[in-house]
Amino acid sequence: DEVKKGERIKKAPIPFTTSTLQQEASKALNFSTQKTMRIAQQLYEGVEVKGHGTIGLITYLRTDSTRVADEADAAARSFVKEHYGENYAAAGEASAKNTGKIQDAHEAIRPTYMTNSPASIKDELSRDQFRLYQLIWKRFAASRMAAAVYETTSVKIGAEGVQFTMTASRVKFDGFMSVYMEADDKEEKNINNEKSEGNVMLKSIDEDTKLTLNELEPKQHFTQPPAHYTEASLVKTLEEFGIGRPSTYAPTISTITARRYVVKEKKNLYVTELGEAVNNMMKKAFASIVDVNFTAMMEGLLDMVEEGKVHWKSVIENFYPDFEIAVKNAEKELEKIKIEDEVTDVICDEC
Repeated sequence: DEVKKGERIKKAPIPFTTSTLQQEASKALNFSTQKTMRIAQQLYEGVEVKGHGTIGLITYLRTDSTRVADEADAAARSFVKEHYGENYAAAGEASAKNTGKIQDAHEAIRPTYMTNSPASIKDELSRDQFRLYQLIWKRFAASRMAAAVYETTSVKIGAEGVQFTMTASRVKFDGFMSVYMEADDKEEKNINNEKSEGNVMLKSIDEDTKLTLNELEPKQHFTQPPAHYTEASLVKTLEEFGIGRPSTYAPTISTITARRYVVKEKKNLYVTELGEAVNNMMKKAFASIVDVNFTAMMEGLLDMVEEGKVHWKSVIENFYPDFEIAVKNAEKELEKIKIEDEVTDVICDEC
């Protein structure tokens, strides 16, 4: 019935922040947040490179900014032009929307020198160091490259009063994708490749083309419940709610895991009975503090203290009295539970 052709542009990614590095390393390399930060720390502190001594390979690893120094930006664009061609270098700068929650104290996570390509220093790095450095290097190189361009074809097929729609796309210009592709995009590409097997457009078609039905395959899909958190999706949610800072994402997850509030199985995080009990107790005793908005609100108040708009004693005066009452009530509840447990133990012993 109808054939439409068009173009779709896929923008280059922005450089890594702590949060996005942890998410991507989890998806692409199957690293825990703690492992990602440990290896990134090693790359930041420095690695012995033959002929150059000890070199810090990446910039500071705890950051919430996507800002890049002018000299690093110029060096990256120059590197791209030299190794990939003029048309692969980006015209403008890829940047993220400022949510108002970022501190912007440090640059984005990037290689200190673009000339230290992963291949050139592979022998100096351990396997995990190489994989993480390669991820950071490729992401930064891609952020300074041109967008990828897809040619899309949309076909509407009429069959006895029923209309079917088919879309196909092919890469017209690979741009940044010649260097880097996100884990989600790779997964999507694999799924699309599997779907398109036996469904390839062999030649160009137009409104006069007659098609023959080979097979009709009916399928039914149901809405799935939300998936369990993974470390990557939990970090993303923490950042969205403004809970914590780049330096606290990994310790937060390692703490709740170490205390057995959650367990990790095949990447998924599951809440334990202990976690449920502690959570219920905390919600009952400290409802205002375990509220997801508390940390973001506190960060806002501390910013106002820094700017001189609010006195720090006022913040404490407003917070502490209610907190003191809540602590005393919680202690009474715990004492009650302890007595009940002791009574239960005595009854059980008697039985």
